[in-house]
Parts: sequence; C-alpha cells; structure tokens
Amino acid sequence: MKLIGSLTSPYVRKIRILLLEKKLDFDFVNDSPWEAGTHVPDFNPLGKVPALVTDTGEIFFDSPVIADYVETLGSHTPQLPADALEAVRVRQFEALADGIADAGVAWLLESRRAADKQDAGTIERQRNKVQRGLALLEKHLGSTEWLYAGQFSRADIATGCCLLWLDFRLPGFAWRSAYPALSVYAERLEKRPSFVATVPVA
Repeated sequence: MKLIGSLTSPYVRKIRILLLEKKLDFDFVNDSPWEAGTHVPDFNPLGKVPALVTDTGEIFFDSPVIADYVETLGSHTPQLPADALEAVRVRQFEALADGIADAGVAWLLESRRAADKQDAGTIERQRNKVQRGLALLEKHLGSTEWLYAGQFSRADIATGCCLLWLDFRLPGFAWRSAYPALSVYAERLEKRPSFVATVPVA
C-alpha cells in the first residue's frame, strides 16, 4: 500500500497511526497539496490528503473512507467494534474530532491572512466550533481512559490527532487548561508508540 499525504495533516496522521496500530506495511509519500507541483490531484480529484493506493492499484480518499477500507484488511487489533451500531457510535466520535480539526484549519488559514484582510467573525465562528466540540469530548470522556466502551479505537486515534494538531498549529489556544480531562488524555496518547512515530514536522 502507498499512503499519500502531508506530515502535518491531522487526517493523514490518523491513517498513519491506524496502519501502525494494525501493523500493516505501507509506503508513505510526503506530498502537500499546498505545494507547487503537487501530485495529490492525481490520486484525489479534490486535491486533498490523505489518499491511499492499495496493492491492487485501487485508490481511496477521505480519511474516514480510508479508515473503513483499512478495517476490511483485518490484521492486528480491530479499531471498530464488530457490532454495527457500536461502530457507528465510534465513527461519530471520529467525525466530531475531524470536524474540530476542520474548524481549526479554517481558523488557522483565516489568521494567516494579512491583518487588514482577516475576518474576525470567521475566526470567532471557527473558534466557537472548536470549543463546542472539545466541550462535548470532555463531557463524554469524563474520568474514563478511552472515549468509547473502555477500549482504544478509531475514536481515540482521531481525537488524539485533533488535540495534538491544536497544540502544533494553534499554540496560543489554551485548550488544555479549559479541558483538563482531555489534556491528561492527550498526554497519555502522545506517549503511545504510534503517536511518537508520527509527530508532525513543520
């Protein structure tokens, strides 16, 4: 398998961690869609990462779709429950984490515009989305070790990637003090070997 993506993308990191957790071999191609000469549109017409090329040459894109494909490969340690409804619940946490990251990316991009061109309303809307999402995750996590049913899953992979991306790209956003349970949870996740192996590089 070949995974195409950027080393700084939380969505790409999610798939890298999933593949590592499942002990599946893959080649990583570092290709940012923001760079001139990118080949990402050759794999995803939307020009977004990640994209995965299977051993048979089939291409999957969008991180939840890729994650679903990876789950069909079986191998080591399922990251979704076998029960269909429980799997949907795990995917909902994944969607929430991805949505927080989406809002964070929009916030970051707007804040990188020239000061006189920034839209304060856009930044505020995206920040509010991030805060509401984190508040819900904090509530669900409580004092438990993992987000769903006491087991490490895709919910935790996606959430860990989202939280650590906030540290990486929005360091001025003091989410850890506002959401202490998530902060402890993130500290635990970032020590996991699959997370250590995928720390983003600017």
